[in-house]
Amino acid sequence: MLPNNFRLITIPVSHYSEKARWALDYLEVPYREMAHMPPFHRNATKKYGGRSVPVLVTDTGAATDSTDILRYLDRLYPEKLYPIDPNLQVLTLELENLFNLTLGVHIRRWGYSYILSPQLIYPRWTLGVPFWEKLLFPAIFPRVGKIVRSTYNVTDTSGTESYREIEIVFDRVDGLLADGRKYLLGDKFSAIDITFAALAAPIIQPPEHYIKPAALTSLPTQMQSDISNAQATPAGKFGLRMYQEYRHHKMRSRS
Repeated sequence: MLPNNFRLITIPVSHYSEKARWALDYLEVPYREMAHMPPFHRNATKKYGGRSVPVLVTDTGAATDSTDILRYLDRLYPEKLYPIDPNLQVLTLELENLFNLTLGVHIRRWGYSYILSPQLIYPRWTLGVPFWEKLLFPAIFPRVGKIVRSTYNVTDTSGTESYREIEIVFDRVDGLLADGRKYLLGDKFSAIDITFAALAAPIIQPPEHYIKPAALTSLPTQMQSDISNAQATPAGKFGLRMYQEYRHHKMRSRS
C-alpha cells in the first residue's frame, strides 16, 4: 500500500524545493506543502533530520534533500523517474551531481546577488507561508539578509562570477542537445530533465513555474540581460520546453 500522508517542507522560492515539488506533481502524488520563509524553515526541518529544504515527511520517516526525495519516489512508484538503461547510470549520476552541486549552487548565488532586497525578496520568500511569518518579515530581514550574504558568499561581484559558472553548465547541456535529442538522457522525460529545468528556472523564468515570474523590467538591469541570454541558449530553450510540456500542478494541498 502506497503512503498517502506526504508533507513537503519548502521555502517557496527555493529551486531545490521546486525540483521536489515537480517530481511529486508529475507522478500525481498527493501531498501537503508546508512553506516557510528563512529562518523559520529550520524549525520545521530539523525535527526530521534536515538542515535545509526540501524535506519530504512520510508516515515512516523523511527524505531530507531534493535528490533523496526523487530517489525515494523512484523506488516507491511504478513510473520510474530515472533512466533504467544500465549504460546511462554513470552519466545519470554525473549530470545529477553537476546540476545539484554546480548549477543549483551558482543559480542561487547569482539570484541572491540581485534580488536580496526587501522589495524583491518578500513575495518570493512569503508565498504560502504562515501569516505570522509574513508579519515578522520586516523585523527579521536585516539580520537574515546578512546571514544569506555570508552563507552564500554574496558580494558585489558574485553575480558575474556565478553567471560564468552557469554558462559552463549550459554549454555542457547545449552539447548534449546538439544531436537533436528530445531529453537529456534516454528516450523519455526523467529526473535529469526535472533537475536541470527546476534548478535553471530562476534564470530562464518559465511562465509555468509555481511562483509566477516577475516582469523582467522590474528586475535589475544586469539580471534582465543574464535572463535574456540564458533563455536564448539551446539549454535555456530546452528548460522552457520541459516546463511547458511537463510542469502540471496537480494533487497539491496547502498548509
